Amino acid sequence: MFEKYSADNPVNKKRMSAAFAFGSLSHIIASFFGSGLLRPGPGTWGTLAGWIVFVLLMPWITPTIGWAVVIVSFVIGAWASQKTSDDLGVPDHGSIVIDEVFAIWAVLLTVPATLEWQIAAFVAFRVFDIVKFPPASWCDRNLKNGWGIMIDDALAAVYAVAVLAAAQHFLA
Repeated sequence: MFEKYSADNPVNKKRMSAAFAFGSLSHIIASFFGSGLLRPGPGTWGTLAGWIVFVLLMPWITPTIGWAVVIVSFVIGAWASQKTSDDLGVPDHGSIVIDEVFAIWAVLLTVPATLEWQIAAFVAFRVFDIVKFPPASWCDRNLKNGWGIMIDDALAAVYAVAVLAAAQHFLA
């Protein structure tokens, strides 16, 4: 389950430099403005960066626009992730975090706009993204392209949304 995080995994043997992360539009998008360079846990840092951007933009974004941004970021994220993976020579490098960003935006759009629910969204998404329940684990292992990078996080977001919806139902 945690093979992806092993020191023996080739993904963890090649670091993305700041020069690389900011060297092209696809790399900037894939690393979400360099937030994927932060260690340890670049996926968590990317999720946090996505949450911050969401909170900053929330006053000006309607739910319809928010969902449009999620869909567009999924498609652009798949392109940027594939291009960045190809340029690095490493599929699904840890510094590619646009997948976490788009997914946390999707989860945050489904919860009340309170700090407590946003924290719950962050924690639920990170748990499901790290654990990768099937079919997310299958996608992570077998879809070694930009779409696969995005899809496993989309599935983690679906799991998080389901748990949070249940929590909202029982706590209401």
